[in-house]
Amino acid sequence: MESFNYFNYFTEIEEYFWRKRGAHLLVSPLDWAILETWQKAGVPIEAVLKGIDRAFESWARSRRAAGGRQLKSLAYCVDAVLDAAAEAAEAAAGSGPEVRSSRAATEPFSRDELHKYLERNAKRLRGAAGKLRTGTGVGARMEGLAVRFEETARKLEAALPLLGAPGPLDLEDLERRMTVLEGKLSAALAADADEEALLTIRREMDRSLAPYRRKMSAEQLAQLERQYTQKRLFEHFDVPRLSLFYLT
Repeated sequence: MESFNYFNYFTEIEEYFWRKRGAHLLVSPLDWAILETWQKAGVPIEAVLKGIDRAFESWARSRRAAGGRQLKSLAYCVDAVLDAAAEAAEAAAGSGPEVRSSRAATEPFSRDELHKYLERNAKRLRGAAGKLRTGTGVGARMEGLAVRFEETARKLEAALPLLGAPGPLDLEDLERRMTVLEGKLSAALAADADEEALLTIRREMDRSLAPYRRKMSAEQLAQLERQYTQKRLFEHFDVPRLSLFYLT
């Protein structure tokens, strides 16, 4: 996937889904988790858009559409998108080796944008650490999380000199660094979140997924549940996502 498409994955798909629906509505946490699942699985944007088209065509022939109901969630599109992705993979396999352009790709973000993004995330992490320490019933686990937030903030700031280095910016390596830091944060949040917060997230997730569970395989559901829980935990602790994927 080209760098521009990669970093605009959410935006392009979200806007396309809005246009198909004919309504500019906020994307739900479930839809964001679905998008993250597709992105992490490497589903090309073109396959997602084709799958959305097919899902809307199928919906238009359904009884629900005849009754005036709208297609409200990307969850209805999961099967169609995965079918389109499989077709794209088969077509690519039969098309021979990919010819790569020797022309250097244009950097999708300016150095200034990236600098502000890292600084903003470091500031939010320190703010989240402060909230944990001033909250009621702060225990060893919350103090450990606060320390983790501050350590991550320092590592973000330590990456800032990379943006000022001469020559082309290695955006892929910077993204790897951000993904590693985000993965460690995610693991810490899942391990140290209180049971009540996790239970609330689980109930919310079960309600959102209930209409679509029968349409998804066990593997699809497991991936989606992981992405949903991760997203909601970051929101619960007011911690920013670090991947450059979220800069857009």
